[in-house]
Amino acid sequence: MASEMATVEVTFTPLPAHVRTARLVATAVARRSGVSESLLDEVRLAVGEACSRAVEAHRLHCPSQPVRIALTGQDGRFEIEVVNAGTAPGGSESKLVPTGFSLAVIAGLADDVQISETPAGTSVKMSWPVSLSAGGSGGSPPGTSTAGGSGGPSPRASTAGGSVSNYSNCPTP
Repeated sequence: MASEMATVEVTFTPLPAHVRTARLVATAVARRSGVSESLLDEVRLAVGEACSRAVEAHRLHCPSQPVRIALTGQDGRFEIEVVNAGTAPGGSESKLVPTGFSLAVIAGLADDVQISETPAGTSVKMSWPVSLSAGGSGGSPPGTSTAGGSGGPSPRASTAGGSVSNYSNCPTP
C-alpha cells in the first residue's frame, strides 16, 4: 500500500450552500482514503464547521475570494485543511455563539486539530487515522465510542506561528 495519496484541492465561492458540497466531497475522499466508516460522520461534521467558519469570514472580509480545502493522506493519517483568506469570525459578530465555539466542536470531532492564524487568514487542519487494510477496521478499537473522535487520545489542537489553543479539556459532543 502506498504511504501517500495525491492531494485533492477544492475551492468554492463563500456561500453557505457550498458547505454541503464540501462536506460531501470530504466524506467521499475520506472513505476512499481508508478512513473507518465509523469516523465518517465526524469528518463530515468537522468539515462542515470549518467551512462554515471560513464562509462567514470570507463574507465579512473578502467575499470575492474563494474558500480553499485541501484533502490528503499520508503516514497513516487522512488530513483536511480548510483555509480562509479573511480573519477568523469574532465573538462580536454573533451574540448567540461564543467565540471559539466552532473550534471546540471541531476539536471534539477530529483526532488532531492545528489552527494557524496569519495576517493572510486562518488555516484549520484536521486529521483522522486511516485503516491499514482496505475494508479493515482502523479507527476505533471494537467497543470504543467514537462520539469524541477516533477513540484514541483526547483531541488536541495547536497553532503554528501564533498562540497555542488546546481544546483537549473541552467536553466532547
